[in-house]
Amino acid sequence: MTVKVLCFSISLDGYSAGPNQNLQNPLGVGGSALMEWFFPTQVFQRMHGGSQTGETGLDNQMAERAFENIGAWILGRNMFGPIRGPWPDESWKGWWGDEPPYHVPTFVLTHHPRPLLPMKGGTDFHFVTGGRASALAQAKEAAGERDIRIGGGVATVQQFLKARLIDEMHLAVRPVLMGAGENLWHGMDMRALGYEVAEVIQGERATHVTVRKQA
Repeated sequence: MTVKVLCFSISLDGYSAGPNQNLQNPLGVGGSALMEWFFPTQVFQRMHGGSQTGETGLDNQMAERAFENIGAWILGRNMFGPIRGPWPDESWKGWWGDEPPYHVPTFVLTHHPRPLLPMKGGTDFHFVTGGRASALAQAKEAAGERDIRIGGGVATVQQFLKARLIDEMHLAVRPVLMGAGENLWHGMDMRALGYEVAEVIQGERATHVTVRKQA
């Protein structure tokens, strides 16, 4: 079992989301530019309607790799929705409609309790109020021998990186400059934390960089 960050899109200047995330801008203002490598892929097309069309090049191959052998996900609350504070009701069930793309137990970090939310396709959202360690312990139990994927957002990934709990990270580096938003590298010293670049693959619309924790 390994703990991974996969298909994590990032700009040349280090941003993984734009500013002012809201219902109309799930990735923040201008943040969709970070995902333009993913939208044309066959993986994305299958996730949104079941179509077998879409590009099958290197970007698609990297996206396919990101879903292999995943037994559980961990998400920050922003990755589940734009709602802040106590849950006003239970009508919000995520950004993705009735069938989210996870298909395994998914643990959402939050300060506010909410009952288990089962969704179509095998995704069960567990809302974890006990913090990072509790979420990771529950994810490990759910995943068994399979891997755990940290889905983001930036604050959640930083939290796990600083604790050296991430074994491998695949960054999809887009050739764009954001200038503002959520910067993955803010306050981070990856070399001091013991991480190194292990692989670089040039895709059609992104450069795929794999970073691994040294033994």
